[in-house]
Amino acid sequence: MAGKQGRRGSGAGHVRKLPSGRWQASYLGPDKRRHTARTPGGGPLTFPAKQDADAWLALRRSEMLRGAWLPPAEPQRARPQTLGEYAGGWLAGRDLSESTRRLYRATLGKQILPAFGAVPLAEITPVMVRDWHAKLARQTGPRQRAAAYSLLRTIMTTAVADDQIAANPCRVRGAGSAKRARQIRPATLAELEAIVTAMPPRYRLMVLLAAWCSLRFGELAELRRADVDLRAGVVRVRRGVVRTDAGRTVKDPKSEAGKRDVAIPPHLMPLVADHLIEHAERGRDALVFPAAGGGHMAPSSLYAVYHPARDAAGRPDLRFHDLRHTGATLAAATGATLAELMRRLGHSTPAAAMIYQHAADDRDAAIAEALSEFHQAKIVTLRPRRSTRKGGAAS
Repeated sequence: MAGKQGRRGSGAGHVRKLPSGRWQASYLGPDKRRHTARTPGGGPLTFPAKQDADAWLALRRSEMLRGAWLPPAEPQRARPQTLGEYAGGWLAGRDLSESTRRLYRATLGKQILPAFGAVPLAEITPVMVRDWHAKLARQTGPRQRAAAYSLLRTIMTTAVADDQIAANPCRVRGAGSAKRARQIRPATLAELEAIVTAMPPRYRLMVLLAAWCSLRFGELAELRRADVDLRAGVVRVRRGVVRTDAGRTVKDPKSEAGKRDVAIPPHLMPLVADHLIEHAERGRDALVFPAAGGGHMAPSSLYAVYHPARDAAGRPDLRFHDLRHTGATLAAATGATLAELMRRLGHSTPAAAMIYQHAADDRDAAIAEALSEFHQAKIVTLRPRRSTRKGGAAS
């Protein structure tokens, strides 16, 4: 049916592949009008494969040959769906963490819906998106601007796949990324020691594990006694506590890579043992870093003592989360590979782990000192991990 021969008269059929990958079918009826496949309700009907579209056309051809063909009822013109309506359904249908859902909802409400919420999807043009993106530069920071554009582009990409629009109007090159506005400078060992010394005793190990083991605050706040293996020298990260609309919630890491065993540097082990005796709650499932009144520690409780400590160390710019950068830098300085850093940090992609690789301020001096020690054979490198299987070779 499809092809040049079929287009000459009544019944001529035509199929075409849509940008979504589905197929659309149409034919020329006895009324000399071209009819596109539609559902019984009058909506557009597309097919997953070309042969399905051809089969639908064969049925229409059969109806015409038998004299049973009737012109399709004119579809009722529905009110065009707006971006606000489509985005609401899009967000409800996504499998997202509570924090990500809350972030998307805020981005939609503050940056996207005020400009496009009432505009029909099909009427949003590349020029409108480009003008909106330019205006955002005067209303918000570069990271929020990039996040808003990325979210709009993702929603419109789904709209294309749903055959709601023919093409994505988000075509501003490079708009979905932003240069890091704040350059993070990891703490030196001297600064880290000064911060720890200035912290109250019950908080010191929290700072040390954040730096030397690259643990996040949420992972530390949910750490239990059973997660700390003193014999193996390992902390087992399996959960984290996050703030949601319903309050504090314990949940799994964002990815399977976040569930990890992190080796504790041996010089910290005596401090870990002392902390468990003096400051942790009692019981196998008790919190290692509880709040003063019990339960999960709030970030504000930590910041109340951490901020004065970092100021005393001359690093008022060093956020608690930046200690994680310090840990990644220290690990990289040992010669750890990217894969080993990813495992230690709990990242599933190299791009995420690369964010935390920085050159420490005192690294060049350490390199120079190491060069002078070659003749004394004092260079320390990572040893190959030995196989745990009997007779296994080192890997």
